[in-house]
Amino acid sequence: MPMRNQKRPALQMHLNRLEQYLQAQFGPDARLLEAREMGAQGTQGMKDFGYGKPVYIRYEQGGETREAVLSTMRGDKYGHQYYWDRAAILMFQYEAGAVMDRHVRPLGLGYVDRQGAMIPVREPREFFMVNEMVQGYDYYRDLERIRQTGLESEDLAKAEAFARWLAGIHGQKKQEPDLYWRRIRNLIGASECIFGLVDAYPHPYEHFLPDRFQALERRLIDWRWKLRDYAHRLAAVHGDFHPWNVLILKDGDFRVLDRSRGEWGEAADDVATMSCNYLLFGLYDHPRLSGDFERLYRTFWDIYLELTNDREILDVIAPFQVFRTLVIASPEWYPGHPLNVRLGLFRFMENVLNDERFAYDRINTYMD
Repeated sequence: MPMRNQKRPALQMHLNRLEQYLQAQFGPDARLLEAREMGAQGTQGMKDFGYGKPVYIRYEQGGETREAVLSTMRGDKYGHQYYWDRAAILMFQYEAGAVMDRHVRPLGLGYVDRQGAMIPVREPREFFMVNEMVQGYDYYRDLERIRQTGLESEDLAKAEAFARWLAGIHGQKKQEPDLYWRRIRNLIGASECIFGLVDAYPHPYEHFLPDRFQALERRLIDWRWKLRDYAHRLAAVHGDFHPWNVLILKDGDFRVLDRSRGEWGEAADDVATMSCNYLLFGLYDHPRLSGDFERLYRTFWDIYLELTNDREILDVIAPFQVFRTLVIASPEWYPGHPLNVRLGLFRFMENVLNDERFAYDRINTYMD
């Protein structure tokens, strides 16, 4: 099982493993002579805080004595909570430092595995991942079918199953305010989230002119400060739970794909992500949410609230709905939308920020 702690303990440098790394990186004749911590607290002048503790290394290789500095990063609240945050920074330093005039020369890049072995990474360019293959179809195909032939009994059962699954996932809580604030900060400003999506729209975009984007962003800053008081809500999340990331299996069960943006966040993210898509498909045939897609939407919401009794979610969900609406209204991501669908989504996105508390059972009040 993967380790759950985002803030790892200080790296314990076992000398035999360090020597094994040197041999793997520089050759089998490398021999460790000395290793000691550098930059102890109080030895860096006025600077007290740093992101890691370097280790001085003296080793012999090719008949010569050489010196190097091994650097790691610690987990902290500055966007380094996860090991992949720290990996990204070290990979950047390794690549960018090598091409800058007067920069110290990077000698190696590596990682420490779960057994404590130090593994070199040589000349990285891209990374990849391999997942199991699951036979099934994307859930969005059900939504397309419902538009054509109507709702079937298993469709409501699936919406209920999604709500039950999310209720179970979101029941896992964590007391770490910095992670919650990071999630809200990323929601507003990250390249894959609101500000990044806004920048990806055509400029100027004739159907949502710059003054409307600016007004939207100003209101979102107010919401960011409101949500600082909700750090107690930090919960396990999927982070990208939409119909293109859900596989329906032959027996009607489902699997999810592409968990994104960290293990912990705000439950409202997942709820907004799925429920906004019921609105999207419903707007294709009506200017307001009604009929089959309103039934799916209400089933999903009612079951979720019944199981969690989380009425506080209604106080925090609006910015997450803005994020997801920017995605599903995007002319780049969804170029085939009729104009009336896109305009309906924009109305919803602007109006939902006006309420301090989202009226999920009166969603059409946001469609005017």
